Amino acid sequence: MPLMKIVRTKHINAPIDKVYGIVSDLGQWRAWSPWLIMDPKTEVKVKDRKDYSWEGPRTGSGNMQIVNEGINQFVDYNLNFLKPWKSKAKVRMEVEESNGGPKLSWMMDSTLPWFMFWMKKMMETYVGMDYDRGLNLLKDYAEDGKVHSQLNFLGESQYPGCNYIYIRTSSTISDMPKNMKKNFEDLMAYAHNTEGMRPEKAICIYHKFDAVKDICDYTAGVPYDNLPDELPSHYQLGKQDAVKIYTLEHIGPYEHLGNAWSTLQTMIRSKELKIVKNYHPFETYGNSPKDTHPHELVTRVHFAVK
Repeated sequence: MPLMKIVRTKHINAPIDKVYGIVSDLGQWRAWSPWLIMDPKTEVKVKDRKDYSWEGPRTGSGNMQIVNEGINQFVDYNLNFLKPWKSKAKVRMEVEESNGGPKLSWMMDSTLPWFMFWMKKMMETYVGMDYDRGLNLLKDYAEDGKVHSQLNFLGESQYPGCNYIYIRTSSTISDMPKNMKKNFEDLMAYAHNTEGMRPEKAICIYHKFDAVKDICDYTAGVPYDNLPDELPSHYQLGKQDAVKIYTLEHIGPYEHLGNAWSTLQTMIRSKELKIVKNYHPFETYGNSPKDTHPHELVTRVHFAVK
């Protein structure tokens, strides 16, 4: 059977005993789990901090038990998936002192059903992304006592469409945040000084996002009511058609946006959403990072639906 191994790490600015206390108490996993945040209807049962079971429409079902632990060092878990398919995994959390605060490592050794051998690399990538999301949430919880990522399921509506100027960029996923920041700083500087532009209606369209190949192709754009007479040569013109959409709103730092995107992808896989495949998903923004605290940033992710 195909073997899978995932390792992710994060520095956390909190006492090591506090970090260890969180990962060694399965009752506290509810507060920061990267899976529970996207499936609020999941039923969770915890017994004696060491036994955890779940069942939900998006998360499937399974159970996890603490089987070994070293105080302020490590916790070992047995993880059993029951739905959507049966599988077992060995999971470990290791915490160690480090200059940047305790370093927490989240590791998993597992296997895939034999008929899913062709999905090994993809599953390692996406489970690894779940671990990254989870460690970011755990960091919030350990440092501030709560996570700074909230999902609001706004449902279906009609997007009115727009005309916009844009910059299109292809990059690695790791470089995407800095590239997008540069793109929007460029566009916003122009929009705020040009009549007829609508910087408050900024849009980002994702043409391709391939986590396995580490590729992202996106368009950063600013709508306009009246096209300026002279347009800088590095801008292009685009049009977003009116379309029926499903919207998931995220409140919190942009680094947590993966929670919204992962939730929508899960909803698509579970057939909760019937998307229009040739219409690329996009983001709009409720406020600006220039004058908004990161914890209060509003991002709305939209998928065109039938």
